[in-house]
Amino acid sequence: MTDPYQIAVYYFPNYHSDPRNAQVHGIGWTEWEVVKRACPRYPQHYQPRVPVWGYEDEADPAVMARKIGAAADHGVDAFIFDWYWYNDGPFIERALEQGFMGAANNRRLKFALMWANHNWVDIHPAKLNECRRQDHRLLYPGPVTRQTFDTVVSYCIERYFKHPSYWKISGAPYFSVYDLSALIEGLGGVELTRAALADFRALTQAAGFPDLHLNQVLWNCVILPGETEVRDPDCLMHTLGFDSVTSYVWIHHVPLVTFPETDYTWVFDNYMQYWAKAVQQVDLPYYPNATMGWDSSPRTVQSEVFLDAGYPFTPILTGNTPEAFCSPLKAIKVRMDASGMKQKILTINAWNEWTEGSYLEPDQRHGMKYLEAIRDVFGKP
Repeated sequence: MTDPYQIAVYYFPNYHSDPRNAQVHGIGWTEWEVVKRACPRYPQHYQPRVPVWGYEDEADPAVMARKIGAAADHGVDAFIFDWYWYNDGPFIERALEQGFMGAANNRRLKFALMWANHNWVDIHPAKLNECRRQDHRLLYPGPVTRQTFDTVVSYCIERYFKHPSYWKISGAPYFSVYDLSALIEGLGGVELTRAALADFRALTQAAGFPDLHLNQVLWNCVILPGETEVRDPDCLMHTLGFDSVTSYVWIHHVPLVTFPETDYTWVFDNYMQYWAKAVQQVDLPYYPNATMGWDSSPRTVQSEVFLDAGYPFTPILTGNTPEAFCSPLKAIKVRMDASGMKQKILTINAWNEWTEGSYLEPDQRHGMKYLEAIRDVFGKP
């Protein structure tokens, strides 16, 4: 019997060395350096967070194989890789191309892409005054030209979609876009973007697939510097030809109103209200999201005072124990069951957003308990 639920977890691949990072931070730098240097910013603040598996190189196929095994053993069906490609080429892609695709057990888990086409700014770590002024140094602009877009399309179809482990919805490769405003800006407007996406779909079909499943990540609360809320999303989604919408993290929809901490359960309750509005606002399938936590304080300069000054100087979700995480999973499952959704897909933030405090990988405080919650709620062996 086919499992009625598909659990797709976002994967952030900045835990291996990359030439771009080496130019900015030095040879061998990975975001593990930010994790290691994190300090408590107020009494009872849980930092640093220490991974049980150590500060591993995710581009090593053996390292990735352990992640794949743990995910598959606990009911995760797919990793959605945060995937970066700018006008001058790819970025932090080796976790996928060498780690996942080189892992001996990669048939146990599906993978898909979320094109993280946002501006990449210098926030590793971020300075307080730069956050106040919103004048972070821009390293890699998110908007891309049509020429770059066409290169991305060809590469994705040949390199990823044809891989036996690529995640498909009813046979159609799943491809998600993070920053729609950046995509439209780079391609020259809505009509030119519509034409580009239509060509993407046609080329996917020409490659032998029944269709392309285009997914859009929506938000109404900005987080990263430069993010822009999409206006009139229902009209825009249909004009551009998207097949579904989803979310990346709860705080894209729920402002964190108290500093330095905001209650996890309160945020979830407000996210559920957003979900009810989202299905009325956009006449496309909405795939709900579960968020494990939020704490972006490791990305701040640790010697500076911790104030509410904009990302990453933001409030922290508190009370997100494994037991608290289990409750939203149960509630989301109940609503999916009652919704009549054709595809019961849940996205989760995240497998390894260590410097944003949202990760399922085992740490020294809770071990595998967040993964066990997924396994227990969704009834997978």
